[in-house]
Amino acid sequence: MEKVQQHRPFITGFNGLRTLGVIGVILYHINPEIFAGGYLGVPIFFVLTGYLITDQILRSLKRRRVFDLWGYYRKRVQRLYPGLLLMLFSASAYIVLFQRNLLHNLRAIFVTNICNIYNFWQINHGQSYFERFANNESPFTHMWSLSIQGQFYFFWPIILIFLLKKFSKKTVITITLLLTTVSVGLMAFLYQPNVDPSRIYYGTDTRLFSIMIGCLLAFFWSTDVVYKKSGKNQRVWLNLTGTLSFVVLIYCILRLKDTQAFTYRGGMLLFSIAVAILAGVIAHPDSFWNKALTNPVFDEIGKISYGLYLYQFPVMIFFESKITNIADHRFLYPILEIVLIFLVSYLSYYLVERPLAKLDWHHLFVKTGTKYRQLANGCVSLIVCLIVIVGSAGLVTAGTDKKTDSTSHNELARKININSKQNQSHNKKLLQQKQQSGEQRHDPKQVAHWKKMTKKHPVNKEYQQLGLSQFDLQRGQDLPALAIGDSVMVDGSADLRKIFPQMVIDADVSRNVDKALELLQNYQTQNKLPHTLVVGMGTNGPVSPEQVQQVMSIAGAKRQVFWINVHVPTRSWEHPVNDVLQKQAAKYRNLKIIDWYDYCANHDSWFYGDQVHPNPSGARQYSTFVAQKILKWTKY
Repeated sequence: MEKVQQHRPFITGFNGLRTLGVIGVILYHINPEIFAGGYLGVPIFFVLTGYLITDQILRSLKRRRVFDLWGYYRKRVQRLYPGLLLMLFSASAYIVLFQRNLLHNLRAIFVTNICNIYNFWQINHGQSYFERFANNESPFTHMWSLSIQGQFYFFWPIILIFLLKKFSKKTVITITLLLTTVSVGLMAFLYQPNVDPSRIYYGTDTRLFSIMIGCLLAFFWSTDVVYKKSGKNQRVWLNLTGTLSFVVLIYCILRLKDTQAFTYRGGMLLFSIAVAILAGVIAHPDSFWNKALTNPVFDEIGKISYGLYLYQFPVMIFFESKITNIADHRFLYPILEIVLIFLVSYLSYYLVERPLAKLDWHHLFVKTGTKYRQLANGCVSLIVCLIVIVGSAGLVTAGTDKKTDSTSHNELARKININSKQNQSHNKKLLQQKQQSGEQRHDPKQVAHWKKMTKKHPVNKEYQQLGLSQFDLQRGQDLPALAIGDSVMVDGSADLRKIFPQMVIDADVSRNVDKALELLQNYQTQNKLPHTLVVGMGTNGPVSPEQVQQVMSIAGAKRQVFWINVHVPTRSWEHPVNDVLQKQAAKYRNLKIIDWYDYCANHDSWFYGDQVHPNPSGARQYSTFVAQKILKWTKY
C-alpha cells in the first residue's frame, strides 16, 4: 500500500476562509445593499464541507481500505448537535416567553431541523428567504443551509464508499461531475426572472453543485497529493492563482446581488469554482494564502463560525422585534447586533459546544476544579437546564395555543398572498387591452361627464370620508397608470385597484430598485408605459441617485412619475432613501414625491407589528393618500 500521512495536517487558513464566509452572511443580513453578495458565504461553507469530508474518506480508504462510518457519524453528531440543540431550545424559550406569535409552527420547525430536512419544509410552506417583513420573521430562516449540509454528511459517505467499491475512481469522478452539472442546470432552468427564487435558493437539488465542486477538488487535490507535490518552484503560480480567485471571491461578495439573473445562471457556479481554487491554494504548504488567512483573530472566529451562523438570525429577529427605531440609529444598532451575535456564539462554543463535542460532561454536570470553577459549572448547568425546560414548554404549547400564529400563516402574509393573485389577474386583463396614453387633458366633455356621474352614479363613496372628493373618484376610474412596488404596495393594492381600476399594479415582496428598473424597461420595450407612473420602492434597501435617474430616463420628460417614499423604521436606510428621493425631485419637474413617511408619522396603530406594512386601517389610509396626491398633481 502506498504510504500516506497518518494524520491530515490542520489547514489553519481554512479558518480564515470560514471567517470570510460567516462575516459575509451576517453583514448581508444586516445590510443587503452594501454587502449585496454576502449570502455567498454559504457556498464557501458548502465547498469546504465537500472538500474536507471527501478528502477524509479518500484518505481513510487509501490508508486502511475501510472507513469507520459509525465513528464518523458519532463525531459529526458530537460536533453539530450540541450547538444546534442549544440554539433551538434557546430560541424556543425566548419565543414562549416574549414572542408567542411565532409558536404556531415551532414544533415542526424544531423537528425538521433536527432531522436535517428543514429546507424541504420551507419549500413546502412557500417561505421566502428574501422577505423578512411579511412572510419571513422566523428566527430559523437561515437554517436551510445546515439541513443541506446535514443531508450531505449523512448520505455522501455511504454513496461514495459504494461507488468506489463498484466502479473505478475515474467513473466515480465522472458521476460526481454529472451530479454537479445537473444541479447547475436545474438552478438555471428553474430560475424565473419575475418570480421569488426561494425555491431555488433552498433546494438541495439546486444547491448541491457547490458541495460537489468541493468533492471534485478532493479527488484531484487531496492533502496527500498536495504535500507530495510541494516545492518552491510552484510558489509563484500558486500565489497568482490564489490572488485571482480571492479577487473574484471578494468582488462577488460585494457586487453579486441575489436578484440578478446571472447569480442563478452561472454566478454561483463561478463563485463556487473560485472558492474551490482558493481552498486548493490554501491547502498547499508553499502558498502565501494559507499564511495570509492565518492569524489569531481569524482562528478564533473560525472556531466559533458554526455558532455565529446558528445565532445570527435569532439575535437579529428578536432584537429588531423589540427595537423598532433602527432607522434613527443606523450605525449603533447594527453594531450592537453584531456584538450580541459574537457574545452569544462565544459563550455557546466555550461553555457548551466544545465540552460536549469532547464528551466532557464533567464540565457541565460534575463538581471538578476549584470552588469558583464548580460554581461556574453549576451556573452553566442550571441555565442550560432552564433553557431546555422552557423551550420544551414552547414545543408542547406550539399548535395548541389559539392565540398564537405563524409568520407564514398570519393575517399580513395571507393578505399579501391574496392581493398578489388578484393583482396578477387584474393586470393580465388590462395589459391585453389597447394601451392608452393615460394623459388626462382638460377635455370639457370629459370633465362634464365626471361632474354628471358624481350625482348620477357615485363610486367608492367610502373613500370620501377619507378626503377624496367624488369628482376625483370619478377621475380615478378613467386614469390608466402603471405602479411598480414592493410588499408595502402589495399590502395596499386592494384599495388602489378600486380607486384606479385602470392601473396595472406590478408589485411583489422582496423587490428592490434594480428589479423595478428591469420591469420598467420591459414595459417600455413592449410599448406598455402609460403617461402616469407610480413607484413604491425603498423598503428592501437603499436607493441611489443614479437609480432614480435611470427611472426618470426610462420615463422620459413627458410622463408624470410619482414616487412613494418609505416608512421603514426598522431599517437603517429609511432616512437615506427619503433624502435621495427629495433631492432628486428637485431636479425633475415631472417627479413628485408622495410623502407617506411624514403622513403616517405618529400613527403606529396603522401598522402591523413590523411597523412597516399597513394593517387594514392603515392600508386604506395609504391608498387614499397616494390617490389624493396622484389626482392632485395629474392634469385634467
